Amino acid sequence: MPAPPILWLALAGVLLLLELVGADGDGLLLIAAVAALLLTLVAILAPVVPPLAQLLLFAVLVGTGYVWLRRWSARRQARTIPPGARAELAEVTTAFDASGEGRVRWQGQSWAAQNLAPDQLLPPGAQVTVMGREGTRLQVLPRQENLLG
Repeated sequence: MPAPPILWLALAGVLLLLELVGADGDGLLLIAAVAALLLTLVAILAPVVPPLAQLLLFAVLVGTGYVWLRRWSARRQARTIPPGARAELAEVTTAFDASGEGRVRWQGQSWAAQNLAPDQLLPPGAQVTVMGREGTRLQVLPRQENLLG
């Protein structure tokens, strides 16, 4: 049977490989790979730590790391849109579909957007007001000028 450090290193390698090929673990695979790398060091530097204690330490590291990652991610997504001149204005570049999904140009860049009033059509060239952001998706509303014309 291979030594425990080799097992932890192999587990870290497999987890990193899964993360690299795109397995969707919502960050859990990366956290587990880092924990396995840390356990590799523990198994090398303190070979008297029993395997059951190593497994328990692995579980604690993965759980703690995942909780930290979720909190950090929630704080990043909750950031507000930076203020600026005309920062709230955007122009529709791709018409919004029936589900309210489309694309807009905002601050010189193309963004995926969600129409908060999906019953109102937004053709290309229409002006919208950016109301918020959820990750990389803007939340927009039609401007009053679009509704009058």
